[in-house]
Amino acid sequence: MTTTAPDPSVAAPSAVSSHTVPTGLRWLASDIRVEAGRHLIATKRNPDLLVFATIQPIMFVVLFVYVFGGAITVPGYSSYQQFVVPGIFAQTVVFGSAFTGIGIAEDMQKGFIDRLRSLPMYPSAVLVGRTTSDLVRNTFTFAIMMVVGLIVGFRLEGGLANAVLATVLLLAFAFAFSWIQALIGLSVKSVEAANSAGFIWMFPMTFVSSAFVDPSTMPGWLQPIAEHNPFTVVTNAVRALYNGMDPGKDLWISIAWAVGITVVFGALSFRKFSSASR
Repeated sequence: MTTTAPDPSVAAPSAVSSHTVPTGLRWLASDIRVEAGRHLIATKRNPDLLVFATIQPIMFVVLFVYVFGGAITVPGYSSYQQFVVPGIFAQTVVFGSAFTGIGIAEDMQKGFIDRLRSLPMYPSAVLVGRTTSDLVRNTFTFAIMMVVGLIVGFRLEGGLANAVLATVLLLAFAFAFSWIQALIGLSVKSVEAANSAGFIWMFPMTFVSSAFVDPSTMPGWLQPIAEHNPFTVVTNAVRALYNGMDPGKDLWISIAWAVGITVVFGALSFRKFSSASR
């Protein structure tokens, strides 16, 4: 039996090349789609996440409309529902962004992120895929909340076009806050810490705002804080759109906040992701 020696002129396949990150927007989009799909499949297999994420805002709608609504009157609105429901919409999508930080912290803790780093894929696709999947989940939760709002008496007085614009603005704001949560998830050491750090600042931000009451009814020292709160700005903009009013400068300031938060915290998250190791 004879053997043939390998031809030295034929180069052996490089082990390093198998781990070379593909280039091009098509590959980036493919990596993002795969990552987003992975998280959405995980959500589908664990529907409890969606159930509990939806119960809380429904409770807020019921409490504020049926318990506090009779004692609160807001001038300029046909009913308290027209005032408070857009605020609860805003709170719902912002709270939904917390799942981004919790999910990233869980992947980091389990070592899954380290395994992804060894694959031939764009590192940025890991974070963009996560925030994109959470945006889809937030959209689903928002759709349920819209149905609940219509049931309790909320109406789209501004028409369909304004309602669509308001909804897009809310989801853009939620996407921006997902990047804040992503940075938190990359910075903490455990899922429990991500859960605490992700929610502890959102409660005062959403309640010290125009979401549930007019800031003019607050103590004098608290009014400037509420009025300059970015959550107040976006709430005022979407509330005006849903009610057929002119959002004025609040619309453009809300867009600026959403873009600014996405750019700044997106860049910080990518930088943290590149250097994070556990």
